[in-house]
Amino acid sequence: MAGPTTQEPLKTQQKCIAIFALVCCFAVLLALIFSSVEIWDDEDGITEENCSRNCQIVLVENIPDELSLHMDGRLHFPLSAGFHLLLDQAKHSVEVVSSVWDLNSWDVEPIPSNAKQGQLLFQQLLSLKSRGVKLKIASTNTNSSELKVLQEHHAEIHFLNMKALTRGGLHSSFWIVDRKHIYIGSADMDWRSLSKRKELGVLVYNCSCLALDLHRVFLYYWQLHDKDYIPSIWSKRVTALYGKQDALELQLNATPATAYLSTSPEIFCSKDRTRDVEAIYQVIQNAKTFIYISVTDYLPLVKRSFRGTSVTRYWSPIDEVIREAAVLRGIRVRLLISFWKKTHPLTFNFVTSLKSLCMQLHNCSLDVRFFSQKEQKDDFQLGLNHNKYMVTDNAIYLGNHDWVGSDFAVNAGVGLVVKMKGGEDEGKTVLDHIKAAFERDWNSRYAKSLQGSKDQQGKYKHMKWPKDQRETKKENYWKNP
Repeated sequence: MAGPTTQEPLKTQQKCIAIFALVCCFAVLLALIFSSVEIWDDEDGITEENCSRNCQIVLVENIPDELSLHMDGRLHFPLSAGFHLLLDQAKHSVEVVSSVWDLNSWDVEPIPSNAKQGQLLFQQLLSLKSRGVKLKIASTNTNSSELKVLQEHHAEIHFLNMKALTRGGLHSSFWIVDRKHIYIGSADMDWRSLSKRKELGVLVYNCSCLALDLHRVFLYYWQLHDKDYIPSIWSKRVTALYGKQDALELQLNATPATAYLSTSPEIFCSKDRTRDVEAIYQVIQNAKTFIYISVTDYLPLVKRSFRGTSVTRYWSPIDEVIREAAVLRGIRVRLLISFWKKTHPLTFNFVTSLKSLCMQLHNCSLDVRFFSQKEQKDDFQLGLNHNKYMVTDNAIYLGNHDWVGSDFAVNAGVGLVVKMKGGEDEGKTVLDHIKAAFERDWNSRYAKSLQGSKDQQGKYKHMKWPKDQRETKKENYWKNP
């Protein structure tokens, strides 16, 4: 009778020890997962509480020499000069996200004369080590010779397996320098972005509050290194600081404004992060008088594969809100799309549908033009308008995606929304500068309204372009990408 009585306290003690050990392990696990450790790595002691909101913003563009665009007397800040200026300012760290790394044009023979800017930028990236500046890169390009060279010069590189993560690709293109200055825009780390293609982006200086939030997007990518799945639980280190409901209040060139970052696809949106589609929707909904959109491709379709079967369906979020703005609210809408070798033929069908909305309506203005330079048979990217932005009477959206449903569904991208507050000086804000850039392109000789006729089945049988471009374009009308 005494035996079992003696063993019971011992068993109870063992259970208590086991439970205590489990509780301790669980507490440690929670502490690791939900740690609120500052993500600044003690760099300059910058935190959410003391970060800078008094910022400078500069519009940067690459306009190929082959394009003759009237600059309207405005200061044109070249993209390459902007990149060099960012690297010159770097004291501690440079963080870059880009899937493309081809600054040296090593795969082109002979090396083009206009590839010099890419080579200079690559050399400046290599020189960061000698200055004690850490270079971190997130990319998908595991076969890049340039990334291998940079790695040999002590750059830290993390690769994302986007095919496993989302069945898509990495379209994100942004820089963070010293976690104080940032770049977001359409350009890749490609010599073509600095010479042949028409690109647009912004540099934001001395804006550590915004840089802090963009760094959290970078950390999200950084922690996906070599993973084939997306964790269901994330640290607070990647939680968004600002969004469409609680945008950052700041000064841009001494003008009051608000700003926030958005991301896509949805599975890449950490806690409190606004999706790109939601950001675009909000900017369009808040427009009062005009909406100007400039993208390489516009195609409201999403293509998905399931068990070996490919299904394409209409993707409505952006297309519908554009129609609503023009028809129901009387907003003037202009859509500038690139016309190039990879333009999908269904683009013309959607464009025609959009333009037909205002045919019988007096208070409705929706115009579409296609931007195209004469293409050379062996160089379809020469003069390509690679821009990806929208500007309205009170806000801008600058992103990494073309407005194609599949891009937002599976490809990683980042957007920046800036809304100007009242009282700004006319013509002096970044909004005014981007609006002027759009109007310059819209009124240039490279922007043409597409006209055509249909056969009995409702399909276009030809497209009429000006005589000087008709022959170079007609062979591409019905080619799939």
